[in-house]
Amino acid sequence: MLINLNRQKAVLVIGPTGSGKTPLGNFLERKGWMGGRCCHFDFGQNLRLIAGGKPSALFSREETSFIRGILASGALLKDKDFPIAVKMLKAFIKRKRIKPDDFIVLNGLPRHKGQAEALAGIVDIKMLVNLVASPGTIIKRIKTNTGGDRKGRADDDLKSVAKKLRLFGRRTAPLIGHYRRQGAKIANIHIDVKTMPEDILNALKRKEKPS
Repeated sequence: MLINLNRQKAVLVIGPTGSGKTPLGNFLERKGWMGGRCCHFDFGQNLRLIAGGKPSALFSREETSFIRGILASGALLKDKDFPIAVKMLKAFIKRKRIKPDDFIVLNGLPRHKGQAEALAGIVDIKMLVNLVASPGTIIKRIKTNTGGDRKGRADDDLKSVAKKLRLFGRRTAPLIGHYRRQGAKIANIHIDVKTMPEDILNALKRKEKPS
């Protein structure tokens, strides 16, 4: 069966840094969703692997250097550089042999409306999961590594976290309105210091399910 790269079903998980996006994506990949298969695309993790020198024939030395700069500055990809992200996602779909009935769990991509529009021909966002947490809760979750995914992160100092929280509120949070207008189901899940992926999944099961 040919893989439809144009409109792959997807669930988009957004939330401030430390809210539990990566643990949730990993959990859904293990457990599945609505009895079907999920594949977790963690954009930040993919960037860090490439920046760390993981061999890849897909990315040139110049692209790898550029990715390192993006991670160091905490900036978002500009429109002219977004083909790098598209290349990563298409390679992921091919590598995972994703079928039309599978769901991609998108984490870290798209991060703003421009990116969402650029990906509209590749993924069909059926549900947006918005993890809601206060700055104080975020700081505590990061300090205690609640989700178990913060070890070795060089960007978890208070200054970096504050910058990412501001950027999320300004650029990423408006995706909720964008995808609501596109007809996606929106699930707002409130996160506390000890919230784990199982808790989020249980909350999602009580929400309206994606079609």
